[in-house]
Amino acid sequence: MNTKHYDLIVIGGGILGTFHAYHALKNGKKVLQLEKDNYPVGATVRNFGQVIPSGMTGVWFDYGVRGLEIYQEIQQEFDISVRKNGSVYIASDEEEQNLIHELKAHYDTLGYTQQLLGKEQVLTRYPAIRSSYAKEALLFDQEISVDPTAMIYRLQEFMRGKFEGYTLLCNSPVVDCVANGKGAEVRLSRGDIYSADKAVLCNGYEFKLLFPVLFEKSGQVISKLQMMRTVPMPKVELEGNILTGLTIRRYESFEEYCPSFKNLSIPEHYRELKEWGIHLLFKKAEDGSFIIGDSHEYADVNHFDELGFNVKQHINELMMKEGERIVNFNLRDMATTWAGFYPQHPTEHILEYDIEDCIHIRTCIGGKGMTASAGYTEASMKKILGI
Repeated sequence: MNTKHYDLIVIGGGILGTFHAYHALKNGKKVLQLEKDNYPVGATVRNFGQVIPSGMTGVWFDYGVRGLEIYQEIQQEFDISVRKNGSVYIASDEEEQNLIHELKAHYDTLGYTQQLLGKEQVLTRYPAIRSSYAKEALLFDQEISVDPTAMIYRLQEFMRGKFEGYTLLCNSPVVDCVANGKGAEVRLSRGDIYSADKAVLCNGYEFKLLFPVLFEKSGQVISKLQMMRTVPMPKVELEGNILTGLTIRRYESFEEYCPSFKNLSIPEHYRELKEWGIHLLFKKAEDGSFIIGDSHEYADVNHFDELGFNVKQHINELMMKEGERIVNFNLRDMATTWAGFYPQHPTEHILEYDIEDCIHIRTCIGGKGMTASAGYTEASMKKILGI
């Protein structure tokens, strides 16, 4: 049996846990990070890899902007797959055009740089977009993308090389986490025990191993997403984070800051798409393939398994048909399709619980993880460490 002491133990190897570890290490702390699986396999690697503060509101916009800086600071030292190729919201009708104009006006007041693109500018910059779809667009040139299948592993590799005080243990499920009067103590399924001044739990959608009663009462819901990836198409010119009319009609920033949002109609061709929570996004990966999605189905935290592991072909077909309305290349040449899951809360942007000032639960960041985690965890870690 091992008994070792650290300044901080982070439970969870995803983006929220890893950036908590990163900011603790930057503050000179000795950190043990524990991941239950062979490597992170949850929402951190099953998303688009889009870092888009323009879709966030309030302090989460601020965390997203800070996150842009953090990603690029790390990228200057080590390639974690950051590409500064911008985000663009493409409006397909007059209502969506009104929304991007209103969002531009909001960001003008904040000094967050963006520009409107007319139809011809959209088609020149993004030749893969259909002329029949694009009416106008709003471009945020400073926003970035990462490769979701590689970023977290490269980030952890960077941290192992940079910080002597960093230990990452995979295949290490934590089955108990308690306050012991001196700090926190964790026990692994194989019996190893580790202690630390503090522990941070970033458990994603794992609710059964630690603090199950707390999570049963938390009010969280699980969102199931369906996503697809084409075969590599390096010659297709569609770079950056491509957000479409359905996204304009869904993202928080439009709902919060755009006066016309509350009067939106639902065009007939959007009705079934909205029933499945579909909003179409495209992101070109490093190998030239395109990640396309996504949909949203929900279950409460106590009935997570009812969402199932299956991928519904009807949902994929709805997404492909809408995608064919937007782009002019072959979406039917698919390499893979998958389901992802993440927890979110109907009223809270994140769930934070502090147990005896030594066990800190930080979870349920919803769909904001890739954009906001780097900045949020910086603030969270300062609060936890009291600095």
